[in-house]
Amino acid sequence: MLCAMSVAGAVVAHAQTLNAGAARTEGIWKAAVPPKPMQGEFDSLDPLGVAAGARIKADCSLNWINPDDGKRYCFSSGTSLVYFLDRPHANIERAWQGWRKLTAQP
Repeated sequence: MLCAMSVAGAVVAHAQTLNAGAARTEGIWKAAVPPKPMQGEFDSLDPLGVAAGARIKADCSLNWINPDDGKRYCFSSGTSLVYFLDRPHANIERAWQGWRKLTAQP
């Protein structure tokens, strides 16, 4: 038990050190921005927007990787991500249908 408490204390101390350094050098919001540009399905557009026929840009700071196929989906808001995750497979199918309509050549 004493060993576990020592390890936990060390982890907390290390996290506090990292957080103090990050706040000093990068600011509070840098943690939410991807360190390098990420690319998601649908040209990184929000999949719920695509399903509705809209092109809503997402910077991939909010994203979900499908454990079945490893594809990344980027979201424009936390609300969109939470709603999507309620039924991810159905929402992916709806988004692909919307994507085919958005990218169809006349």
